[in-house]
Amino acid sequence: MLLAAALICTSCSTIGSVSYNPWQVISLPTEANLQDIAFTGNPQHGWVVGSEATLLETLDGGTSWKSIALDIDDPRSRFASVSFSGSEGWIVGQPSVLLHTNDEGKSWTRIALSSQLPGSPSTIAALGPNSAEMTTDVGAIYRTSDGGKNWKAVVQDSFGVVRNINRSEDGQYVAVSSKGNFYSVWKPGQQAWEPHNRNSSRRLQNMGFTKDGRLWMLARGGQIQFSDPSNPDGWGKPFFPDRKASWGLLDMAYRTDNEVWVAGGGGNLLCSLDGGKTWLKDREVEDVPANFYRIVFMGPDRGFVIGASGTLLKYQGSAQAA
Repeated sequence: MLLAAALICTSCSTIGSVSYNPWQVISLPTEANLQDIAFTGNPQHGWVVGSEATLLETLDGGTSWKSIALDIDDPRSRFASVSFSGSEGWIVGQPSVLLHTNDEGKSWTRIALSSQLPGSPSTIAALGPNSAEMTTDVGAIYRTSDGGKNWKAVVQDSFGVVRNINRSEDGQYVAVSSKGNFYSVWKPGQQAWEPHNRNSSRRLQNMGFTKDGRLWMLARGGQIQFSDPSNPDGWGKPFFPDRKASWGLLDMAYRTDNEVWVAGGGGNLLCSLDGGKTWLKDREVEDVPANFYRIVFMGPDRGFVIGASGTLLKYQGSAQAA
């Protein structure tokens, strides 16, 4: 019995806990796997997209949501990304889905994409009136300035099949290969992606950008790494915020310059209040029976965690150390 107890304890999380859980579990009318969330110019009006052509709308800042049914060819389509600039919005997904609205989503128009498009649409970023930037699941990047009628490629060659791809506020991209063996970076004005080998034996899970423009990296087994601020091509020492945990880390997001949140499998949320030096765990959401796929902050006071089986958490207030 003592041996069994010891084995159980070795798999338990040992880091400290936040003293206040800032996340509220929101009930949704769907069991679909959620993929993305965005708000219009009205902070009360937002949209969530997901698998099985899932489209949800909120008019009260994300407290309550209703399903919106669209007349599309394949009801099993996976809506992967949504983005708004004011009242103009875009949705992309697979297989080859592109939707556009100019009235905050009161009506959506299906835009046909060329059969020569490399891969399927993966992400979309609304850039302003009639302008957007779209990526595909093989790393192609396209831009439109006429409401989606025409798209211009901004990279000469595609990246290859990607696991995920993230965009910085200033238009840079970082993409992780499908097997997590390497990653590539693209900056506006470049003609091609810059490939980089992973810097450890662990396969990459996800990558993105810090508040100050550096890169963060999540690798298998719960490993985190940040690029070196004094050397753009160098990396700091990898670390495990919760070394005894067996679940993986899936996404990272900054609420402020110093407060960082990391989401993972099995309903796990970690928080750092000092820019990633020390970490705490939000244990009050551990009972949520889902993987947390993504964290999105629209500002210091507005944020959401989305995940599997219709899981949505809404940010309610600042976390504190126990």
